[in-house]
Amino acid sequence: MGKSTSARLLEALPVSVLDTDSVARELVRPGQPALTEIVDTFGDDLVDANGELRRSRLATKVFSDPDAREKLNSILHPRIRREWLTALDRWQAEGVAVAVVVIPLLFEAELQGRFDATICVACTERTQYRRLVERGWSDEAIEQRRASQWAVSEKMELADHVVWTEGTTRLHEEQLERILWR
Repeated sequence: MGKSTSARLLEALPVSVLDTDSVARELVRPGQPALTEIVDTFGDDLVDANGELRRSRLATKVFSDPDAREKLNSILHPRIRREWLTALDRWQAEGVAVAVVVIPLLFEAELQGRFDATICVACTERTQYRRLVERGWSDEAIEQRRASQWAVSEKMELADHVVWTEGTTRLHEEQLERILWR
């Protein structure tokens, strides 16, 4: 959809940004308690010889099994939530005027009430598909991920603002600027 691009563009404005996908990646680095818990729950075949999480193997397990996905969410989501809540508290204490938390499953988790405003970053299904294929995703992986989330139209309906990412990066940035500095 363009969430990572939005985060980079916002940081360049500059806006304080916490991307929960980045937090999740940090939580599963070698030696982290969350990785240990994931291995204990799903098996040690999810870690390579260097102790790194085999993300594609984990994704195959959790996106084909809703119960497994719920187990993974119960391991990661409380830790991720703690990180963004800490960031919000820090930004408030520092007097930061504009800050953004990027949460891919914001509406699914019913977290929108925790924020002053929400922005849905969206594109057509065709563009989303093309972008994911360019990242090396299989058709099956794309369908499994899509099936585990709400339709973008539902998210757009609930959001306070929508950034349409079909155009150029500059247009994407202009939309963000209009929302933030209106």
